[in-house]
Amino acid sequence: MANAITIKGVSKRFEKVQALDNVEFCVPEHSIFGLLGPNGAGKTTLFSIIADFLKPDSGRVEVLGIDTMEIYRLQGRLSILPQDAQFQNNVPILEQFIFFRLLSGATKIQAREEVLKTFELVGLQSVLKNKIGSLSHGMIKRLGIAQAFLGHAEVILLDEPTSGLDPANARQIRDIVKRLQEKATIVISSHNMAEIQELCDHVAILNHGKLMLAGSVQELTMAHREYNLTLSRPINESEEKSLTSIEGVSEIKMLSETAVIQNNVSAEYTFKLDLSDQNGDQDNVISALLHNILEMGITPRRLNEGRNLEKQFLEVTDKPE
Repeated sequence: MANAITIKGVSKRFEKVQALDNVEFCVPEHSIFGLLGPNGAGKTTLFSIIADFLKPDSGRVEVLGIDTMEIYRLQGRLSILPQDAQFQNNVPILEQFIFFRLLSGATKIQAREEVLKTFELVGLQSVLKNKIGSLSHGMIKRLGIAQAFLGHAEVILLDEPTSGLDPANARQIRDIVKRLQEKATIVISSHNMAEIQELCDHVAILNHGKLMLAGSVQELTMAHREYNLTLSRPINESEEKSLTSIEGVSEIKMLSETAVIQNNVSAEYTFKLDLSDQNGDQDNVISALLHNILEMGITPRRLNEGRNLEKQFLEVTDKPE
């Protein structure tokens, strides 16, 4: 698969703060790519460098095979929604958006058609003649997204696109992003882990300006996946050794042991699976694990998946105090 964005050894320092430190990864074409990290991780700085709002101290960025030092060659092909997009208060919305497209080289007829189509896409047809002051925070957020979707951009950068939106509006924006994947590569910065895991097929995690992890969501959540399993009794040392010999089972850890009626003891375990070399075939590993547990005369009572992108994120970034 070709890459829409290639980030090569990018570093950026602001006085005493190392905002980015030799960051290097690729964004595949037509992916929905999540850029994750706590506050101050360097996400907005990296977005600004990709869009050529900032210059890196070292390293380079290529978008669609073009070095962003020649950003003029990406006119109309790269679009960005800043975290706090601003609009003119005293100019009707339709006029502002037509002007944006005229600046990009569209004719007045083309500009009007594109604006109307984009506003229909984000459900804002009814406010075209309004001024910004009449809109709610949620509508202004969708207005910024409409601006990023204008034209025929092949790469779209969205900085916190659903922040501040109610669940219904956030869902609408996610649905729009999914539909646009056929036409564009979309990079999303967000703090919403569940949203990123649902929406994105690839992610990169930054912490203090350093790249901690990058890859497909499937790869990052399949390798070292965890399952919490409650058993009818604790397992002994030889049984544990037998279960960890199953291909794909890397570690077993007891979480709790609870005495029940008449000395019937249940025990909860975490089974860590390493599926990186199993072609993602977790069903076979789980099936073999449960079969062996039953053969030991132990009844599995409850199975819960304990591994997700949020847990992966917390392991490689600062823990909340």
